[in-house]
Amino acid sequence: MEKKCLEPKELRQMIRNGQWSNPTSGICGGYVQANVVILDKRYAKEFEEFCNLNPAPCPIIEIFKAGCKESKLAPGSDIVTDVPKYRIFESGKEDFKEETSIEKYFNEDMVTFLIGCSFSFEDRLIQGGVPVRNIEQKKNVSMFRTKKECKSSGHFSCNMVVTYRPIPHTLVEKAKQITIECKAVHGPPLDEQDPNALGIKDINCPDFGEPVKAETGDVPVFWPCGVTCIEAVTSARKLQGFPLVITHSPGHMFVTDSKEFGYK
Repeated sequence: MEKKCLEPKELRQMIRNGQWSNPTSGICGGYVQANVVILDKRYAKEFEEFCNLNPAPCPIIEIFKAGCKESKLAPGSDIVTDVPKYRIFESGKEDFKEETSIEKYFNEDMVTFLIGCSFSFEDRLIQGGVPVRNIEQKKNVSMFRTKKECKSSGHFSCNMVVTYRPIPHTLVEKAKQITIECKAVHGPPLDEQDPNALGIKDINCPDFGEPVKAETGDVPVFWPCGVTCIEAVTSARKLQGFPLVITHSPGHMFVTDSKEFGYK
Protein backbone atom coordinates (compact mmCIF):
# COMPACT_ATOMS: atom_id res chain seq x y z
CA MET A 1 0.00 0.00 0.00
CA GLU A 2 1.30 3.49 -0.92
CA LYS A 3 1.84 5.44 2.28
CA LYS A 4 0.64 8.61 0.52
CA CYS A 5 -2.73 6.91 -0.04
CA LEU A 6 -3.15 5.80 3.57
CA GLU A 7 -6.07 7.21 5.48
CA PRO A 8 -4.94 9.09 8.61
CA LYS A 9 -6.70 6.59 10.87
CA GLU A 10 -4.72 3.77 9.24
CA LEU A 11 -1.45 5.63 9.69
CA ARG A 12 -2.20 6.41 13.35
CA GLN A 13 -2.91 2.73 13.96
CA MET A 14 0.39 1.79 12.33
CA ILE A 15 2.19 4.31 14.54
CA ARG A 16 0.40 3.00 17.63
CA ASN A 17 1.41 -0.56 16.71
CA GLY A 18 5.06 0.39 16.24
CA GLN A 19 4.93 -0.05 12.47
CA TRP A 20 5.77 3.56 11.53
CA SER A 21 8.28 5.87 13.21
CA ASN A 22 9.48 7.88 10.21
CA PRO A 23 8.84 11.50 9.17
CA THR A 24 5.36 12.19 7.75
CA SER A 25 6.18 14.45 4.79
CA GLY A 26 4.40 13.04 1.73
CA ILE A 27 2.14 10.82 3.85
CA CYS A 28 -1.68 10.98 3.84
CA GLY A 29 -1.73 13.67 1.16
CA GLY A 30 -4.40 16.33 1.58
CA TYR A 31 -4.89 15.99 5.33
CA VAL A 32 -3.88 18.48 8.01
CA GLN A 33 -0.73 17.51 9.90
CA ALA A 34 0.19 19.07 13.21
CA ASN A 35 3.16 19.90 15.40
CA VAL A 36 2.59 18.83 18.99
CA VAL A 37 3.38 20.59 22.27
CA ILE A 38 2.29 19.06 25.60
CA LEU A 39 2.93 21.00 28.79
CA ASP A 40 1.69 21.59 32.31
CA LYS A 41 -1.64 23.42 32.50
CA ARG A 42 -0.05 26.16 34.64
CA TYR A 43 1.76 27.40 31.53
CA ALA A 44 -0.94 26.75 28.92
CA LYS A 45 -2.31 30.31 28.81
CA GLU A 46 1.16 31.79 28.44
CA PHE A 47 1.99 29.39 25.64
CA GLU A 48 -1.36 30.05 23.94
CA GLU A 49 -0.60 33.76 24.04
CA PHE A 50 2.86 33.14 22.56
CA CYS A 51 1.26 31.27 19.65
CA ASN A 52 -1.38 33.94 19.11
CA LEU A 53 1.32 36.62 19.04
CA ASN A 54 3.19 34.59 16.39
CA PRO A 55 0.46 33.09 14.19
CA ALA A 56 2.62 32.49 11.11
CA PRO A 57 5.00 29.95 12.70
CA CYS A 58 2.59 28.86 15.45
CA PRO A 59 -0.99 28.63 14.12
CA ILE A 60 -3.08 26.86 16.76
CA ILE A 61 -5.51 24.34 15.29
CA GLU A 62 -6.61 22.70 18.54
CA ILE A 63 -6.11 22.92 22.30
CA PHE A 64 -7.09 19.87 24.36
CA LYS A 65 -8.57 20.08 27.82
CA ALA A 66 -6.11 19.15 30.59
CA GLY A 67 -5.65 15.38 30.70
CA CYS A 68 -7.44 14.81 27.39
CA LYS A 69 -5.75 12.48 24.90
CA GLU A 70 -8.19 12.47 21.97
CA SER A 71 -8.19 15.09 19.24
CA LYS A 72 -11.52 16.47 18.01
CA LEU A 73 -9.88 16.52 14.57
CA ALA A 74 -9.13 12.78 14.78
CA PRO A 75 -11.86 10.79 16.57
CA GLY A 76 -10.47 7.71 18.25
CA SER A 77 -6.94 9.05 18.32
CA ASP A 78 -4.58 8.96 21.30
CA ILE A 79 -1.99 11.71 21.53
CA VAL A 80 0.30 9.59 23.74
CA THR A 81 0.76 6.87 21.11
CA ASP A 82 -0.17 8.32 17.70
CA VAL A 83 2.87 10.50 16.95
CA PRO A 84 5.73 8.67 15.18
CA LYS A 85 8.40 10.08 17.48
CA TYR A 86 8.32 12.36 20.52
CA ARG A 87 10.86 14.51 22.27
CA ILE A 88 10.77 14.48 26.07
CA PHE A 89 12.29 17.45 27.89
CA GLU A 90 12.52 16.49 31.55
CA SER A 91 12.67 19.08 34.31
CA GLY A 92 16.20 19.97 35.35
CA LYS A 93 17.88 18.19 32.42
CA GLU A 94 19.68 19.94 29.58
CA ASP A 95 19.18 17.24 26.95
CA PHE A 96 16.04 15.66 25.55
CA LYS A 97 15.33 12.05 24.73
CA GLU A 98 13.23 10.61 21.92
CA GLU A 99 10.63 7.88 22.29
CA THR A 100 7.72 6.44 20.31
CA SER A 101 5.22 6.51 23.18
CA ILE A 102 4.71 8.92 26.07
CA GLU A 103 2.27 6.83 28.12
CA LYS A 104 4.63 6.80 31.12
CA TYR A 105 5.06 10.58 31.04
CA PHE A 106 1.57 11.93 30.37
CA ASN A 107 -0.55 13.03 33.32
CA GLU A 108 -3.92 14.67 34.02
CA ASP A 109 -2.39 18.13 34.39
CA MET A 110 -1.03 18.19 30.84
CA VAL A 111 -2.51 20.32 28.05
CA THR A 112 -1.89 19.40 24.40
CA PHE A 113 -1.55 21.98 21.63
CA LEU A 114 -1.77 21.07 17.95
CA ILE A 115 0.03 23.57 15.73
CA GLY A 116 -0.44 23.58 11.97
CA CYS A 117 2.32 22.07 9.81
CA SER A 118 3.36 22.89 6.24
CA PHE A 119 3.47 19.17 5.35
CA SER A 120 -0.29 19.62 5.06
CA PHE A 121 -0.10 21.69 1.88
CA GLU A 122 2.71 19.79 0.14
CA ASP A 123 0.17 17.65 -1.73
CA ARG A 124 -1.59 20.82 -2.92
CA LEU A 125 1.71 22.14 -4.25
CA ILE A 126 2.31 18.90 -6.13
CA GLN A 127 -1.22 18.85 -7.53
CA GLY A 128 -0.66 22.45 -8.66
CA GLY A 129 2.48 21.50 -10.57
CA VAL A 130 4.99 22.79 -8.00
CA PRO A 131 7.65 20.16 -7.23
CA VAL A 132 8.40 19.41 -3.58
CA ARG A 133 12.05 18.36 -3.59
CA ASN A 134 12.15 16.77 -0.14
CA ILE A 135 9.36 14.39 -1.14
CA GLU A 136 11.03 13.66 -4.48
CA GLN A 137 14.26 12.89 -2.63
CA LYS A 138 12.46 10.92 0.11
CA LYS A 139 13.85 13.15 2.82
CA ASN A 140 12.62 15.01 5.84
CA VAL A 141 12.27 18.73 5.08
CA SER A 142 15.17 21.06 5.94
CA MET A 143 14.49 23.35 8.93
CA PHE A 144 16.60 26.29 10.03
CA ARG A 145 16.81 28.61 12.99
CA THR A 146 16.75 32.24 11.86
CA LYS A 147 17.54 35.64 13.32
CA LYS A 148 13.89 36.73 13.03
CA GLU A 149 12.69 37.35 16.57
CA CYS A 150 9.28 36.14 17.71
CA LYS A 151 7.15 38.15 20.11
CA SER A 152 7.59 36.90 23.67
CA SER A 153 4.98 35.83 26.20
CA GLY A 154 5.91 35.13 29.81
CA HIS A 155 8.36 32.23 29.91
CA PHE A 156 8.28 31.73 26.14
CA SER A 157 10.64 33.47 23.73
CA CYS A 158 12.72 32.44 20.71
CA ASN A 159 13.60 33.20 17.12
CA MET A 160 11.56 31.84 14.24
CA VAL A 161 12.35 28.49 12.65
CA VAL A 162 11.64 28.08 8.92
CA THR A 163 11.29 25.21 6.49
CA TYR A 164 13.29 25.39 3.27
CA ARG A 165 11.96 24.17 -0.06
CA PRO A 166 13.90 24.80 -3.28
CA ILE A 167 11.36 25.70 -5.97
CA PRO A 168 11.78 26.60 -9.66
CA HIS A 169 11.95 30.39 -9.85
CA THR A 170 9.13 30.41 -12.42
CA LEU A 171 6.80 28.71 -9.90
CA VAL A 172 7.46 30.74 -6.75
CA GLU A 173 4.45 32.98 -7.27
CA LYS A 174 2.27 29.93 -7.94
CA ALA A 175 3.49 28.33 -4.70
CA LYS A 176 2.56 31.52 -2.87
CA GLN A 177 -0.92 31.59 -4.38
CA ILE A 178 -1.53 27.93 -3.52
CA THR A 179 -0.52 28.35 0.10
CA ILE A 180 -1.82 31.85 0.84
CA GLU A 181 -5.24 30.46 1.80
CA CYS A 182 -3.73 27.75 4.02
CA LYS A 183 -3.56 29.95 7.10
CA ALA A 184 -4.08 27.07 9.54
CA VAL A 185 -0.83 25.49 8.31
CA HIS A 186 1.46 28.57 8.06
CA GLY A 187 0.07 30.20 4.92
CA PRO A 188 2.36 31.73 2.27
CA PRO A 189 6.16 31.73 2.33
CA LEU A 190 8.24 34.55 3.74
CA ASP A 191 9.16 37.39 1.40
CA GLU A 192 12.84 36.81 2.17
CA GLN A 193 14.51 34.39 -0.26
CA ASP A 194 18.09 35.18 0.74
CA PRO A 195 19.33 32.68 3.35
CA ASN A 196 21.92 35.19 4.58
CA ALA A 197 19.22 37.77 5.31
CA LEU A 198 17.59 35.21 7.62
CA GLY A 199 20.87 34.35 9.33
CA ILE A 200 21.21 30.96 7.61
CA LYS A 201 24.90 30.36 7.01
CA ASP A 202 24.84 27.07 5.09
CA ILE A 203 21.74 25.86 3.24
CA ASN A 204 23.23 22.36 3.17
CA CYS A 205 23.44 22.10 6.99
CA PRO A 206 19.93 22.36 8.45
CA ASP A 207 19.39 22.66 12.19
CA PHE A 208 16.61 20.06 11.95
CA GLY A 209 15.62 17.54 9.29
CA GLU A 210 17.83 16.62 6.34
CA PRO A 211 19.67 18.49 3.57
CA VAL A 212 17.55 18.83 0.43
CA LYS A 213 19.24 19.28 -2.94
CA ALA A 214 18.15 22.12 -5.22
CA GLU A 215 17.78 21.45 -8.93
CA THR A 216 18.90 23.75 -11.75
CA GLY A 217 16.65 26.80 -11.83
CA ASP A 218 15.48 26.42 -8.23
CA VAL A 219 15.55 29.26 -5.74
CA PRO A 220 15.27 29.01 -1.94
CA VAL A 221 11.79 29.52 -0.52
CA PHE A 222 11.14 29.61 3.22
CA TRP A 223 7.94 29.04 5.16
CA PRO A 224 7.39 29.72 8.89
CA CYS A 225 7.73 26.45 10.79
CA GLY A 226 6.03 25.01 13.87
CA VAL A 227 9.36 23.84 15.25
CA THR A 228 9.44 27.43 16.48
CA CYS A 229 7.23 26.10 19.27
CA ILE A 230 9.89 23.58 20.28
CA GLU A 231 12.41 26.41 20.43
CA ALA A 232 10.03 28.40 22.64
CA VAL A 233 9.49 25.60 25.16
CA THR A 234 13.20 24.79 25.10
CA SER A 235 13.89 28.38 26.09
CA ALA A 236 11.33 28.18 28.91
CA ARG A 237 12.88 24.96 30.22
CA LYS A 238 16.10 26.80 31.00
CA LEU A 239 14.27 28.53 33.84
CA GLN A 240 14.62 26.81 37.18
CA GLY A 241 11.70 24.57 38.15
CA PHE A 242 9.99 24.48 34.75
CA PRO A 243 8.19 21.11 34.52
CA LEU A 244 8.28 18.30 31.96
CA VAL A 245 7.49 19.25 28.35
CA ILE A 246 6.76 16.87 25.48
CA THR A 247 6.80 17.69 21.77
CA HIS A 248 6.89 15.82 18.48
CA SER A 249 10.30 15.18 16.99
CA PRO A 250 10.79 17.60 14.05
CA GLY A 251 9.23 16.13 10.92
CA HIS A 252 7.27 13.47 12.82
CA MET A 253 3.76 14.89 12.88
CA PHE A 254 0.36 14.05 14.27
CA VAL A 255 -1.90 13.46 11.26
CA THR A 256 -5.52 14.52 11.66
CA ASP A 257 -8.67 13.60 9.73
CA SER A 258 -9.24 17.24 8.76
CA LYS A 259 -8.85 18.77 5.30
CA GLU A 260 -9.69 22.30 6.47
CA PHE A 261 -6.50 24.29 5.89
CA GLY A 262 -7.86 27.81 6.18
CA TYR A 263 -10.05 27.90 9.26
CA LYS A 264 -7.50 29.66 11.47
